[in-house]
This record gives sequence, structure tokens and C-alpha cells, in this order.
Amino acid sequence: MLFFLKCGVILSFLLSIISLTILVLKTFSFGKKLLYAEPRGDGKKGILYAFGRGMMPWEKESARKHLPTYCGGILYHTGIFVALIYLFYQIFHSGLSRPVVFLLRLLLSLGILSGLVLFFKRILLKTMRKISCPDDFFSNMLVNLFLICAIVHTFVAQTAPLFFLISIVMFLYIPVGKIRHCFFFFYTRILFGLFYGRRDILPPKTHRV
Repeated sequence: MLFFLKCGVILSFLLSIISLTILVLKTFSFGKKLLYAEPRGDGKKGILYAFGRGMMPWEKESARKHLPTYCGGILYHTGIFVALIYLFYQIFHSGLSRPVVFLLRLLLSLGILSGLVLFFKRILLKTMRKISCPDDFFSNMLVNLFLICAIVHTFVAQTAPLFFLISIVMFLYIPVGKIRHCFFFFYTRILFGLFYGRRDILPPKTHRV
């Protein structure tokens, strides 16, 4: 059974990647907007800014004014990234040293805590609750469950079937839910940096407060 679940994780992951790639390719069906103005800047510099300094909280008003949420988001996504590495390591290998396991548990714990805080913030804050849809809550809880299963597995190896099953569900849900932002984030940041870099708006010449 464990072998089939491992195969299921790999297949669902590949299906998710293929589906997300198709979604990106479909955006090209709208055609390319013609830009008549001569470039004033370098699009590549805009992309470097978008993935570099532009990610810093002092460069984004929404992050600068909500630093705890910004830090929580970093911890949350770090935990997810660590859980994914751990998942595929368990599929192809087994056994980790104690220091590595300790670090895994620490990062997963911080990720789970951050995910739950963000979840309850969405519930308790009226402004957040008003702009939320069922997918926001389901996506968050599905990823939280994935993280919980990952950390439990570091203590109890016998929970592997549940860990792999939740992983399969998550991978299959990614292309149809809001979790797909993990893929589209990079695509949209490239377009953002390219467009505003070309217009010489990015990187900004002066720091804007």
C-alpha cells in the first residue's frame, strides 16, 4: 500500500505541475499587447528588483504596515517548503540525522503556528472575513493539515500513509484552488518587473516612504 501511495504522490505532483503549466500557457491565448512607446529602462533590471529588493517589507506599503503578518507569511511558506522537501525525501530515501530532524521540527512548528494565526486572523478580522471566500479557508486548512502530518511523521513513521494521502489531495487541489499562487507568483512577478522595468519605474530611483 505504501508503494502505491508513494506513486500517487509523484503522479499527483506531476499532474499538478502539468495543469499549472497549461494554465500559464492559456494566458498567451489572449494575445500580446503591443507597446508603442520606446523603452526607457531595462526590463531585466525590473525583474531583478521584483525578486530582490522589491520583496523587502520597506519596499511595499502593505508589508511595511503589517510586519507581523509579513513575518508570519515568511515562516509559513518556509515551513511549507521544508515539508515538501521532507515529503520527497521520504519517498526516495529514509533516515535523517538528529540535528536535521530537530531543525525540521522547529521550522515545521513555526510554519504551523504561523498558518493557524493567519487562519484565525482571517476569521476574526471583519475586514478580512468580508473579502474571503470558502477557498481561502479550505486552502489554508489543507496546507496546515499537510504541515501537521509532516511533523507528526517525524515522530511516528507509521503515519506515512496519512501523510502521503494528504499530500496527494493537496497536489490535486493546487491547480483548482488558490494554492496555485505558489506557481503563478513567479510568473506574475516576472511580468510585473519586465513591464515596469521597461518603463524605467523599477527599480525606483529614490526610496518612497
